Amino acid sequence: MSNRSLSLAAMRGRVARALAGLAMAITLHAAPARAAESCAVTLATPTHLEPAENVGDYRDVLRLCRGDGGGAVAIRTLTLSGQEVLLLADPEKLTTRLESAACWTCEDVEESRIAGTRLMRAVEKSAEAPGLERRGFLQNAGLVHGRAPGSYFTGDLCPSSKPMDRAFLSRLPTERPPTPIALSISGLWLKHHFDDYRWLLDRQADGAFDITWTNHSYHHQFKRGVPFDRNFMNSPGVDPDREILDTEQLLIANGQTPSLFFRFPGLISSAPLMQAAREKHLISLGADAWLADGGKPKPGSIILVHPNGNEPVGLKMFDRDLTSGLIAEPFEPLTKAPN
Repeated sequence: MSNRSLSLAAMRGRVARALAGLAMAITLHAAPARAAESCAVTLATPTHLEPAENVGDYRDVLRLCRGDGGGAVAIRTLTLSGQEVLLLADPEKLTTRLESAACWTCEDVEESRIAGTRLMRAVEKSAEAPGLERRGFLQNAGLVHGRAPGSYFTGDLCPSSKPMDRAFLSRLPTERPPTPIALSISGLWLKHHFDDYRWLLDRQADGAFDITWTNHSYHHQFKRGVPFDRNFMNSPGVDPDREILDTEQLLIANGQTPSLFFRFPGLISSAPLMQAAREKHLISLGADAWLADGGKPKPGSIILVHPNGNEPVGLKMFDRDLTSGLIAEPFEPLTKAPN
């Protein structure tokens, strides 16, 4: 074969590979067709605290999945009552859902296969946002501001000996129900505040709230007076993988689907911790308006308060700023915040 023929053959091969890659990207980005009812996994609303062990074989993965008419990315696999289930992420909408693995054809992939998706852009950008670099730790790293003109309401549910402030949450604007809110839930808060958790589920069911469940670690370690480079998830002996996955597992066991967002306790992290969240394909979440910590809200702000009973001053500041118009409305779903 002549050199010219070889050159033409090589060119055709490159074109064929490029077209195949384009077809794969189109398939991945296409909106999935409506899944059959048998594919969607409907979680029962719990009447009492269910053990995390009800969710079996919980593992983090990265799989490209294809079903009838569309594609998705699986970031976790698990079993429910013996059925293999996938935690699927929409790579453009940044939403998550649970579906039967039998409805999908999946393959393990490298991140390069989904590099152009909004999901990977958001994960990588949040992991690279250093926040304030301190000696031995990072402060408020990750996604801190979203798209304007509205605001993003986030409330942290850290472990607490006090009840959740239901009255405050009931005062949130409802002009456009359901009100989109993001709640950062820690495993220990859920274990010890099931009645408050069930109240949130009831408000979600009756259409008052549209809740994005943000992972806030399982134990939320904190010791008063200990430097931040040895506190929170920087505490000696903390296993970040277990802090992340155990919280997701407990949440699923109790009827809800984890989101793609992770907020470090105290907004304190480190380079290795940021990498741990990134490896789980989670978007690290900070805040540019932690009200009780002096943050000033503006259009596009990710607002942080603690409705867990530990920070009443922040709730009062929120009420004040909302009434005065300093907090931009409407509230937007957190999934809209990343570019």
